[in-house]
Amino acid sequence: MAVTVTAFDPNADLIVVVGELRGPLGAQKYRFALDTACAETLVTPESVDRLGYSAREGESMTAVTTALGREPGYRLRVSSLKALGHAFTDFRVNVHDLPDSSGLDGLIGLNFLRAFNYEIRSKEGRILVSPA
Repeated sequence: MAVTVTAFDPNADLIVVVGELRGPLGAQKYRFALDTACAETLVTPESVDRLGYSAREGESMTAVTTALGREPGYRLRVSSLKALGHAFTDFRVNVHDLPDSSGLDGLIGLNFLRAFNYEIRSKEGRILVSPA
């Protein structure tokens, strides 16, 4: 399969890409930061709510530790997640809050990235992705 190329703003503080989540109410585009320190892709509660999901559909409770302490959340399977030119169906995400000031809807974590070989060209503002 060919290499896909995704652009990002090389002058921004974070590597932010647009991804698409699909749920019971359809699909929507969201802003995700690429986060190789995040084991499991994270999506905000507001984002999954807009797609028609609820915490009652969660697989298990989770918690993340931040500078503010332990924050509760849950795991959920979304119909699909598309990002970086690739898609997964029945994809598991962690649902947790992010700071409002971040302007993000989620974080693309290693459970998505591990399926690929990827190269981040920071100066060029490009991410090259190919299946592993």
